[in-house]
Amino acid sequence: MSTDVDVLVVGAGPTGLTTALQAHDHGASVRVVERRPEAFRPSRAMILHPRTLESLRPLGVVDELLDRADRAPRASVHLGRRVVDVRLTDVTWPGTPYPHLTLARQADVEAVLGAALQERGVTVERDAELVTASTTDDAARAEVRVGGSVQQVTSRFVAGCDGPASTVRRIAGVGWRGGPYREEVVLADVELDAALAPGLLHVVVGRPGLVFLFALGEGATWRVLATRATTGHGAPFGQPGEPVPASEVHRLLEAAGLPAAVTDLRWSARVRLQHRMAGAFRRGRLFLAGDAAHAHSPAAAQGMNTGILDGVNLGWKLAFAASGCGDPEALLDSYGLERRPVDRRVLALTHLVFYGEASTTPLPTLLRGTLLPWAAPLVPTVAAQPRVMALLVRLLSQDWTSYRSSPVSADGRSARRSPRPGRHLPDRAVVHEGRRRRLHELTANPGIHLLLDRDAPAPDARGLGPWVSTHRLQSSPGHGLVAVRPDGFVGFGTAERDPEGLARWLERVCTPERVVRAEGPLSRSSSPV
Repeated sequence: MSTDVDVLVVGAGPTGLTTALQAHDHGASVRVVERRPEAFRPSRAMILHPRTLESLRPLGVVDELLDRADRAPRASVHLGRRVVDVRLTDVTWPGTPYPHLTLARQADVEAVLGAALQERGVTVERDAELVTASTTDDAARAEVRVGGSVQQVTSRFVAGCDGPASTVRRIAGVGWRGGPYREEVVLADVELDAALAPGLLHVVVGRPGLVFLFALGEGATWRVLATRATTGHGAPFGQPGEPVPASEVHRLLEAAGLPAAVTDLRWSARVRLQHRMAGAFRRGRLFLAGDAAHAHSPAAAQGMNTGILDGVNLGWKLAFAASGCGDPEALLDSYGLERRPVDRRVLALTHLVFYGEASTTPLPTLLRGTLLPWAAPLVPTVAAQPRVMALLVRLLSQDWTSYRSSPVSADGRSARRSPRPGRHLPDRAVVHEGRRRRLHELTANPGIHLLLDRDAPAPDARGLGPWVSTHRLQSSPGHGLVAVRPDGFVGFGTAERDPEGLARWLERVCTPERVVRAEGPLSRSSSPV
């Protein structure tokens, strides 16, 4: 059956834009539709983690993101009358080129990703709403309302990146398990009369809950994020609801113990929160990612990051499956098999952190109001330890993610000790073509990257396929190799020569049958092998 496009992406938030970019850059034709006539402002997410930046690097957008961001953030933590300064940069984490938290507005992330798609000839279609969709064995048929007319769109796959109230999830008949929180978030862009150090992230620990003041307000100097008991019904979960009066914002700051007066309120909204997980991330040719697949509180700044990581994982698999590469069913099934356990753990992490930040039950209230201020003198010593901060950043960055049991993770005949298949490739210095390089420089392009040990035999180029690059590491003794997937995770590794094992893995992941039988070198090699 002929199709209009390989991948129809529904939703143009960070998840949808990342999915579209990843799919496009791995050979798929892509169409992106977004029901909102304009991009939403102001931003709801404000932080990018190191693993997120690493995963976006092959898409060529990280430099622009960092130019718009605060790459050396500092925080002032207000514990009662004591204020503790904490540096959030240059943590002791040698395995990443971005050893810091990055303050970046969601609006800027969407702008950069959208511009990258535009440069590739893919325009985000706004005021375009998915009405319905159905699937067959070889295609998905969708109806999209554009303005006043309804278009018929045939695609190989539909990626539902359309938020907590996902139309794709409803059409797919996927359950939405979980429930609402008893607390809600108040967002506001304000000017304050307060003795606050400018340009810093201020975290105020109060008995009623935590208050965050970001120096990234889009309509004013400060963006306030505070929690309070929910005030009832309103906008859909996760979406900005009715405005909050300046007097209420002032009371939240005052209750947290911050001596600040709101002198100008430019924008505000209350946001209802929930914790839910989709019962499946795939139904036939319909896929769910980001907030359409999992919804949680803003605690630990996981929402935008987790959605982007979903998109990086899903996009290349949709593209390869659409082109007939590898074993399409194994590739497509691996998305949910890999991401659902990770996203479930993220949901548990945010649930625990949010309980400590915002719950009004006795234990967290005691912790915030009494124990933390009492322990304030110890905080500077602990926060000054780079390794302690590294543990925190690695936790928030989901460095614990493993796809070890995935159908597209495999050991060779002689398993490598490190890096293991299913783990993210750590960054380190290597010698390549006689020059000192970083591993992530070598893998900073779309496709699959084979990292050959110094004495490893060269693989047969005829069996590699068009999406495979090879790099010989002269500083890595041995006869083995590592295959790095497009999302930065190791897919295959062997400590010794194992051409049969590599061929089996490539046939499952990315090698079309026509390339296996083709004559001549079709691989993209960055060094003589």
